Formats: sequence, structure tokens, C-alpha cells
Amino acid sequence: MKNYIRVCDVEKYYGNASNVTKAVDRVSFTVAQGEFVGVMGASGSGKTTLLNMLSTIDRVTAGHIWYGDTDIAEMKENDLAKFRKANLGFVFQDYNLLDTLTIEENIILAMTIRKESRQEIQKKCDQIMKLLGIADIRDQFPYQVSGGQKQRCACARALVNRPRLILADEPTGALDSRSAQTLLETFTDMNEKMQATILMVTHDAFSASYCSRILFLKDGRIFHELVRGRKERRVFLNEILDVLALTGGEVSNVQ
Repeated sequence: MKNYIRVCDVEKYYGNASNVTKAVDRVSFTVAQGEFVGVMGASGSGKTTLLNMLSTIDRVTAGHIWYGDTDIAEMKENDLAKFRKANLGFVFQDYNLLDTLTIEENIILAMTIRKESRQEIQKKCDQIMKLLGIADIRDQFPYQVSGGQKQRCACARALVNRPRLILADEPTGALDSRSAQTLLETFTDMNEKMQATILMVTHDAFSASYCSRILFLKDGRIFHELVRGRKERRVFLNEILDVLALTGGEVSNVQ
């Protein structure tokens, strides 16, 4: 498979000369087109910092992050904003939906930055709502639907422009176990049926077991990697738990 993303010797420092914290320490990896990659590690391991750099929210101190032939580490702020809108989709723990807009309007809002006809925007919105099972709540507002439905709306908004990469930061953190499972199955469908490339930061072994590959961070470095291959998800889950026991990562929501 073609590599969509190449992370090369990335470092991130915080602080000043008298008190420097190295949050990410010479991290390198690739993400292929159509992969579903998880990033795990204990609090302070550097996983959120890494996600922030991949999402262009934060800048690298050293190293390079390539999206195809584009090195975002070398881009200026204005160009980064344009790149983010055109190439990245985001799914957050707290949904980030606008309560004054309907479910459908929240999804359409993500497309208004593109110069497409109203008919084309509506067609894409209808397709993604049907795929994610939220077409019947299109006219409801976020406060009128369940947490799982809100998160599926957030997924639809992230996916509707066919971004190069979907970045998910603890997407199941605010959901009950049933809604979390529904969301993860939605991610799997997005990955398998639409070839969406997904990178998900999570501390939860159950969530991670849906990924095709997992990178484990410890003290800002990748210290282990697991590939699911053809393993049953339960087998993969047990392997994840074994690694977390070594890293000091949290173990929760095991089902």
C-alpha cells in the first residue's frame, strides 16, 4: 500500500533553557493509505503531542512530517490552515457540534468552505448520513439525540470531504460502552468500505482492538508495535493488554 504519511525523526520540546521537557523523542513511522492505526501509551507518553503535530495544531521542534510530497513542518501558518481544511478530518471526544444547528446543518457546515454547488453538497451529505445511520435524525438538534448519535454526526462531518487522514482523539472517552462499540464499528466501516485512513489516539484497550496496527509510546518514544493481521479481535485485545501491562498504560472498558 502507498504511504500517505511519513513521520521522520520528529522531536518536540517544551519550556525554556533552564527547564526543557522533551515530549516527543525522535519518533519515526509511516501510515499507509487505508490503514486504521492506533496510538497508545500512559499519560505523559507523548501521544496527544504527536497527534497535535500531525494535525498541524502544534509545530515540530525538529524532524519532518510528510503528507505525500508535502512536508508540513516547513509550511507557513496560512498554508497550514488551508492544508488542514483540505486534507484532514477530526473526531473529538466532546463532539464539537453546534447546538444551534441541526445534525444535517452541522455536516453541511463542514462543506461550505469548498466551492461546490448546493446540489453536490446535499448529495454528499445525504450519502454520508445514510452510510452512518443518522439520516432519520437529520432535522434534530444535537441536544435532542444520544451521545452515540452525536459522535456519528461528528464522524460524518469529518468524513464528508473525503480527507486524506481522519484524526481521532479519545473518540470513545465520553461514551457509554454500547455507544462506544457502535462508534468503533462505524470507524471499521469507514475504514473498510470507504478506504478512510484513520489515526486514533486512545488509552482504551477495547477501542484499540479495532485498529489494524498499534504504536505504543513510552517517554516520548515508540517502544513497541502490534499488527493485528488476521487475528480475531479478542486475541488482539489480549496482546494489547499484555503490552499495556509493560508500559504502565491504563486498562479500561475491556469487554
